[in-house]
Amino acid sequence: MSNNHNEIRVWCDGCYDMVHFGHANSLRQAKALGDYLIVGIHTDEEITRHKGPPVFTEQERYKMVRGIKWVDEVVEGAPYITTLETLDEYNCDFCVHGDDITMTADGVDTYHLVKAAGRYKEVKRTAGVSTTDVVGRMLLMTRQHFRRGPWEYEVEREGSSALGQDSAARSPWTGCSQFLPTTQKIIQFSEGKEPKVSHRHEANVNRNSFIDINAFYNVSSTTGLYYSPGDRVVYVAGAFDVFHVGHLDFLEKARKQGDFLIVGLHTDPVVNRYKGSNYPIMNLHERVLSVLACKYVSEVVIGAPYSVTEDLMSHFHVDVVCHGQTPIMPDTDGSDPYSIPKMLKKFKLVDSFNSMTTEKIVDRIIRHRLEFEARNLKKEEKELAIHEAMKKCKLTAES
Repeated sequence: MSNNHNEIRVWCDGCYDMVHFGHANSLRQAKALGDYLIVGIHTDEEITRHKGPPVFTEQERYKMVRGIKWVDEVVEGAPYITTLETLDEYNCDFCVHGDDITMTADGVDTYHLVKAAGRYKEVKRTAGVSTTDVVGRMLLMTRQHFRRGPWEYEVEREGSSALGQDSAARSPWTGCSQFLPTTQKIIQFSEGKEPKVSHRHEANVNRNSFIDINAFYNVSSTTGLYYSPGDRVVYVAGAFDVFHVGHLDFLEKARKQGDFLIVGLHTDPVVNRYKGSNYPIMNLHERVLSVLACKYVSEVVIGAPYSVTEDLMSHFHVDVVCHGQTPIMPDTDGSDPYSIPKMLKKFKLVDSFNSMTTEKIVDRIIRHRLEFEARNLKKEEKELAIHEAMKKCKLTAES
């Protein structure tokens, strides 16, 4: 159908549990097919009935999806089966979903009605990540999803869900195959904008500084330019592991301190030093995309130094450095990582009024371990059965 304003309106729906960069990439692709993106999100009750209990509550999931930069509108409590009536109610031309199968508890394709009506389009699922996989990492508390030293950027095919299955037998939709980070993917997620400036001139940066731009670089571009008065630049840094509502609320508050928000992401070994255990759950590449998908974030620094230096602040023309209410761990030499912005009177503590942490999410999953393991098993078994049936149908059609 067409709407009266010649605007192509796109519908997506789903659980959006443990909202990650795979969800964001799917929504990015969906938005590219039209002008206005509406996302319907299922209730906790519906999800529990069809696939088991979600990790995030419905209110958390509604807020997280609203925080994704490509989403224009969120519909709360969307029906589990997508109907033509739903598309018509929101004046949507078609529905978009990834190239995986979503089924009800009875094994019915949740998109069969819109597919039959020719109002369904498919986008490619993001390889290397799924909610099932992320939950599995937490259940196992393994360290296999990140490496140190020469293995830090090694990419492997490796399962991490606690299902006790051979990796070759995994569902092609739920199992974690390979996450292959590329510059193109980063460009797709990045705004590609710089702060508004009245004029620019060459930055007088100490070239002997330990900040080497080859090892420490800006995602969209590194101009080497000093920004004169224009946008007020805000800088925050951290792990931002398993991106959640606590992160989202903090970034929203930080963005309000200025016009252009830069997020510095620490490397996996640095995060592991101050978090311990198997943290970070998501590796650096995954965390970059998760943060870039947030509508409050203007830019990301990959592998930012733990201590905020004067060179860093000068290079990015930072007006204020913000930190949340979490404890600040000293650097390896015992120094305060925020001593420089404090000395320059450019440091501010920001209260998001949200106490959610990655550790609390892990605790949620561990406390309900059996439920989530059962959910993961049930989901993969159902997907594997469908996948085998599809392969048989294809072989029959070709013979």
